[in-house]
Amino acid sequence: MSENTISMIITRQKDQESAPYEERFEIPYRTNMNVISALMEIRRNPENAQGEDTTAVAWDASCLEEVCGACSMVINGKPRQSCTALIDQLEQPIRLEPMNTFPVVRDLTVDRSRMFDSLKRVKAWVPIDGTHDLGSGPRMPEAKREWAYELSKCMTCGVCLQACPNVNSKSEFIGPAALSQVRLFNAHPTGEMHKAERLQTLMDGEGGLASCGNSQNCVEACPKEIPLTTSIAALNRETTLQSFKNFFGTDHTA
Repeated sequence: MSENTISMIITRQKDQESAPYEERFEIPYRTNMNVISALMEIRRNPENAQGEDTTAVAWDASCLEEVCGACSMVINGKPRQSCTALIDQLEQPIRLEPMNTFPVVRDLTVDRSRMFDSLKRVKAWVPIDGTHDLGSGPRMPEAKREWAYELSKCMTCGVCLQACPNVNSKSEFIGPAALSQVRLFNAHPTGEMHKAERLQTLMDGEGGLASCGNSQNCVEACPKEIPLTTSIAALNRETTLQSFKNFFGTDHTA
């Protein structure tokens, strides 16, 4: 390998039933390359480091601007976005692996349905009935809007779930992304109508708030620097209050 060559070791997998294996690639270096552009170079010329013809590596990507969250993968042992992972800032050989928290579809492509199902479970949206013009929506106080905006930056990339030791095949934990979205939509003047229902979901059954081990890996890994542990702490307080409301029968918002 020369200074004009990029060395990459990629964990590959043909399909969900196949065993993973590693394949090494050496590609020409260009200035300002990111991991995605390196993968595109392999796609243009699918040949491994031994000079053998191989298949192009499968991966997900869309915006290439760290907005969509689709290009998440493990790069040199750290889950992150491959569009903002610059080759010049990575130690070689660069190791690319799929996020093993999720089922592997092929190579670096994973099925993130677990995360999206968790968002459905906690009703992470603002429900609005009807198709007619409802006029101006309710206004939020500026102080609340500022921290709610930080939570709204979540791009459902799945990096926080990959970093969390409590999210695995043996756990039903919904993960920090969905928890933070509960706090976000409970803060919305309209979304607050379903606050009690969302909190009850976190309190009932497996995989709720009690499954969080407070490792704080999620907030360290989040590419958008979302205060996930702050949201989890706030939800711990809110679920405690909700349990008192349930006990005394004082909650009439659900």
